[in-house]
Amino acid sequence: MPQGEGLVLAINPGSTSTKFGIYTRDGVELARTIRHCEDELAQFRGRAILDQKDYRLQLIKKELSEAGYAMAHFEAVVGRGGLLPPLASGTYLVDDAMLEQLRLARRGEHASNLGAALACSIAKDAGVSAYVVDPVSVDEWQECARISGLALVERTCLCHALNTKSVAKRYASDQKRSYESLRLVVIHMGSGVSVSVHQDGRMIDNNTGEEGPFGADRCGGLPVQALTRLCFSGRYTEKELLRLLQSSSGLESYLGTKDLEEIERRIGAGDSKASLVLDALAYQIGKEAGAMAAVLHGEVDCVVLTGGMAHSTSFVAKLKPFVEWIAPVAIYPGEDELRALADGAFRVLQGQEQARTIGECAAREAKNRPWDNGE
Repeated sequence: MPQGEGLVLAINPGSTSTKFGIYTRDGVELARTIRHCEDELAQFRGRAILDQKDYRLQLIKKELSEAGYAMAHFEAVVGRGGLLPPLASGTYLVDDAMLEQLRLARRGEHASNLGAALACSIAKDAGVSAYVVDPVSVDEWQECARISGLALVERTCLCHALNTKSVAKRYASDQKRSYESLRLVVIHMGSGVSVSVHQDGRMIDNNTGEEGPFGADRCGGLPVQALTRLCFSGRYTEKELLRLLQSSSGLESYLGTKDLEEIERRIGAGDSKASLVLDALAYQIGKEAGAMAAVLHGEVDCVVLTGGMAHSTSFVAKLKPFVEWIAPVAIYPGEDELRALADGAFRVLQGQEQARTIGECAAREAKNRPWDNGE
């Protein structure tokens, strides 16, 4: 039951679930995960992700009502940020310009695009502001990181910015140092793997979802010529191939499952193929960490491991030999993204941070960087 007003509702939509949490300034008061079965989602197949908004919204409201929460309890609502134009790190006000960018989905369709829309709908009912925090499009890269090797193609920054930045700041706090004073390699290991390098309080480079290590269901970097031949083989339509690369690759492609616990059980039962593939995953993540360490000229304070795979002591043991020569290793298992979202909203509510808008951020950054914010 609610303890009082001044609460923040945080919403994190995923492909087959919607997580939400209610937070006080001291921590979580209520957390829920709403699972969406394939039969329920089938009605939205082939449609824009935002078409799911009303369906998910009613489920959230039902859960809130049954738990005894009224709209008047909320001081702010915050959602996971989606595939927006390149933005600086921070907390952003959900406004019409943001919602239009997500409707157009110029950078792609993804469940995270629902975060701002869901937060905005509930915030309107509550008469408060809606925010997103560190969306996946956070871009703090140095300019040389954008060069790809082909003038027709520029590297673009998309990664697990919310958890990556949050964990980097948690590590800094634990060390009683400022985030800005540290040089870090942060490895987020979830469905996809993001290996990022942090200097002077900025995430100056990272692999994107189409580069670097494979993940639980994502392909990472692939041999370009072989992929080109596959594209023109006639075996797949464009949508089918993109779906294969983005959600049916990695561990799923090789082993038929992305469940790390299941894979480790197979290895324990003597499955040599499962062992080889998991070794390859640790190998690829280690190689990427070495590349990011090179960005800092080898002067790294810590390698930070996070994400769901960091819960596995056996997988961490596989990975450590590849990275512990770089710097001491710190482990922050899981991805407490709801807490990170709520923290961002509270920083604004407490006056510790000024909420940004995507319009003013794009205008300011365009003066200094060659971003195409209208892509």
